[in-house]
Amino acid sequence: MLKRRTFLQQLGWSSLGAGAILYFPACQSDLPPAETGGLVSPESQGVDSQGLINFLNAANESGLEFHSIMINRNGKTLLEAWWAPFQKEYIHTLYSLSKSFTSTAIGMLQDAEKLSVEDPVVSFFPDKLPETVSDNLAAMRIHDLLTMHSGHTTDTMGPIRAGSDDWVKNFLALEVPEAPGSHFLYNTGATYMLSAIVQQVSGQKTLDYLQPKLLAPLSIVGADWEECPQGINVGGYGLRVRTQDILNFGQLYLQKGAWDGQQLVSSEWVEEATKKQVASQDNDSDWGQGYGYQFWRCKPGCYRGDGAFGQYCIVVPDKNAVIAITSETKDMGASMQLVWDHILPAMQSASALPEATDTQDQLAALAAALTLPVDTGDTNGNAQENVNGKTYTFVDNDLGAQTVSFAFSGDAVQLVFKENDRTSQVKSGLHQWATSDQPKAGNSLFALPGRTPMPTKISSHYRWVDANTLRMKLKYVENVHHDIYTFTFKEDSLEMSFDNSLSFRSESGDPRPVIRAVAG
Repeated sequence: MLKRRTFLQQLGWSSLGAGAILYFPACQSDLPPAETGGLVSPESQGVDSQGLINFLNAANESGLEFHSIMINRNGKTLLEAWWAPFQKEYIHTLYSLSKSFTSTAIGMLQDAEKLSVEDPVVSFFPDKLPETVSDNLAAMRIHDLLTMHSGHTTDTMGPIRAGSDDWVKNFLALEVPEAPGSHFLYNTGATYMLSAIVQQVSGQKTLDYLQPKLLAPLSIVGADWEECPQGINVGGYGLRVRTQDILNFGQLYLQKGAWDGQQLVSSEWVEEATKKQVASQDNDSDWGQGYGYQFWRCKPGCYRGDGAFGQYCIVVPDKNAVIAITSETKDMGASMQLVWDHILPAMQSASALPEATDTQDQLAALAAALTLPVDTGDTNGNAQENVNGKTYTFVDNDLGAQTVSFAFSGDAVQLVFKENDRTSQVKSGLHQWATSDQPKAGNSLFALPGRTPMPTKISSHYRWVDANTLRMKLKYVENVHHDIYTFTFKEDSLEMSFDNSLSFRSESGDPRPVIRAVAG
């Protein structure tokens, strides 16, 4: 710490000494800790069960792909649901919802007087600065990173990943065209720098720093977080936790940082992080309501952490409620609108409503039966008998594909792939989801360019499109997305083609080429 302060003085910031570091004393919340086991009836918490049924039905009819939802009110869980093949125990990729966890680590360090949001970013990395430090770079504060006001005019994440393995040095070398604090630009590279600051100050990766201070108290287990080549958690994305963990995180913020008798992060930090610090987009959408410290404000007056494709931690203080959602939606605004239209109005009363047993039973049955749709079609193909038990060897290809074998049994098929000298098994159900019980295979199987390989269970279903064409959907249930493999069988050969759930974002479709294999 002394070394950094000396560096501040050398740059003329001696006024930002220890006395300028903000300290927030702990305070306690009157709210109870969130319950992590068992459900209470919605009506017992003033929530209309029919409104929750309406939400689940609207979600199913919307064409938006939801993976899970959990709702707390008054610290009690009144709804939890997973769309098969997703399950309660699975972690899930958070995308930019990770940013809110990174922000929390910064808040904890400020509470501990290890840094201040007013500290200049350059003060943490004196050995990584460019030869000439521009005035705008010198002026950039932690506050500017937190509020997406770094002074950059384009997101820095792409350029810092495309440079050397030292992402911090790459960030600091970028031009800062505008004065920090002058305009809002959503900038994932700024959050990466927050994570780098956490590691620089604490001596630990952000995930490790949060482990005893946040994860353990909130009973968050099995979390992991992507890292840069220098071993820094990427901060702005890449964290994976369970839906329950998202809910508990939101409950902590609803309780002003208090949890089970402990003040994990100060109430002052929670207030600053979740209020409108800056204007965001110039529109009336849920991205135009203002931005805090890596939290968004929402149209109904609440706030949220969110991530791409619909990962939400929504905190509704005036309803004393938290809503956690994971999904792969093409329209995040539409999926949030379903929450505003159905769940918030269902929170009718601050006191209990009359119990509605029949409606509650309907809600429980609906929640238990949720599933992502599966493809239907012919129950068999003419090729199945000929294919069963065979191993096919791929001809030379750019994907590293070596062999694939098929073993049909009842309403399932087991595929064993060998690619790049790795062996992976995939179990696929006929018109139904099946999940392999093998160790996590990872979504590195025939990986798309730019897709970070992360270990995950794979759930899959298949159908015969026609007599000789087998199509499989493979859902990476501890990430977000899915692949589609299509096998076209000929006498003693096959062709394998690819599609994926992100193809709708690209006019060119899946970039992977069709590959060919021969039997034997």
